[in-house]
Amino acid sequence: MSESSPPPKETRERIGPQCRSADLLALGRVLADSTAIRSAYRCRVCATHRVLYREAHILLEELADAQLAGTRKQYVAQITAVPLLLIDDLGMRRLPHTAAEDLLEIVMRRYEKASTLITSNRPAEDWGKLLGDTAAVVALLDRLLHHAHVLTCGPRSWRTRLQGDAHPA
Repeated sequence: MSESSPPPKETRERIGPQCRSADLLALGRVLADSTAIRSAYRCRVCATHRVLYREAHILLEELADAQLAGTRKQYVAQITAVPLLLIDDLGMRRLPHTAAEDLLEIVMRRYEKASTLITSNRPAEDWGKLLGDTAAVVALLDRLLHHAHVLTCGPRSWRTRLQGDAHPA
């Protein structure tokens, strides 16, 4: 199957018209694996779909800037319209106190309309503490996980494993 060919008919039928979007959470202590997964997924999807990539802290900064500029509604509409939104490195940097509510708004507007891929070095169970609003995080995860695939990356990155294979002890 070529890189740009559509999925096999049985895959389209299994997904079905009621589920046009699916989300992906790549979680793990070592983000090298989740970032590699994100990169591969992005390359595959970019051939046929528009994709927006943002590190989590940048996405939230842009949203705050749009709020100050009076263009938040337009910015959220732009993020909602993109078929695939990649939010990378959630939890790697300190986030604003409105992070949980802001991410919830984005996920709610994209729910069952567009796909979202989030990478994080933190397990989903820690997101309430990380984002500072457990209720908003529960609602966010409820929507994300409804049609999501969850990949948990191991404690060792693929880079470390490759180094170990190349240089035996």
